[in-house]
Amino acid sequence: MPSIALVTGANRGIGYEVARQLATRGWIVFLTGRTLAAVKRAASSIDSSVTPIPLDVTSRVSIEAAFGIVSQTVDHLDVLINNAGILDQDEGSIFDLPPERLRRMFETNTIGSLLMTQTFLPLLRKSGSARIINVSSGAGQLTDMDTWAPAYSISKTALNGVTGKFAAALKDSNIAVNSVCPGWVRTDMGGNEAPRSLEEGADTIVWLATEAPISLTGQFIKDRKVIPW
Repeated sequence: MPSIALVTGANRGIGYEVARQLATRGWIVFLTGRTLAAVKRAASSIDSSVTPIPLDVTSRVSIEAAFGIVSQTVDHLDVLINNAGILDQDEGSIFDLPPERLRRMFETNTIGSLLMTQTFLPLLRKSGSARIINVSSGAGQLTDMDTWAPAYSISKTALNGVTGKFAAALKDSNIAVNSVCPGWVRTDMGGNEAPRSLEEGADTIVWLATEAPISLTGQFIKDRKVIPW
C-alpha cells in the first residue's frame, strides 16, 4: 500500500511543493488549507492521489473535522507535516510588539501544530514507522537570534519546543519528530528576493518523510543536517 501523508498549509508555497513531490513518488496525500476552493484547485493541479481538505489549524473544530475525513478514508497515517504558518512582513521592534500579534502568531505557528499532532496521533500510532515534521525557521534559533520579526521568531522558537516535547514523549514509539528550517524560500511569504527555490525549500522535508532514518528524532534540521536549536 502507498505511504500516506497529510500536509497543512499546502495549497501554495513549500507545502504545495512537498505535496506534489510526495504524490509524484506514489504517495497518498491529504492536502489542506484554509479554504475549500484553494485546496481543490491545488489538488487538481497535481493528480488524483491528492485529496483536498479544508482545514484551519487555529480551529479545534476544523482540525477534528479533518481528522474525521482522514480516518474515514484511511486506517493510518505515515507522515504529518505541520507546514501551515503566518508572517507579518513588517512587525517592527520587540520594544513595541503588541501582545495581540504574538497571540495570533502562536495560534497558527505553534498551537496549530500542537493540536494537529495531538489529534492525528492515533492514526500515526497505527503506522509501522511514522514521522511528524514541523516546519520551523532559522529565525527561531536561540543560538543565532536577530531582531527581525519578533513575534514570528518567538512562535517558531516555541514550535521547536513542541517538537522536543513530542520527541521525548514518543521516544519509545516508532515515531520520529523533528523540526525543519527550509531556509529563505521564494514564496508569497518569503518574497521574490529569497535565494532558495521551492524545490530547495521542500528538499529536507521530503527527505525526512521518505528516506531519513526513523532513529533521527528530536532534532532541528536544515539541508539534511542537524543544526543547533
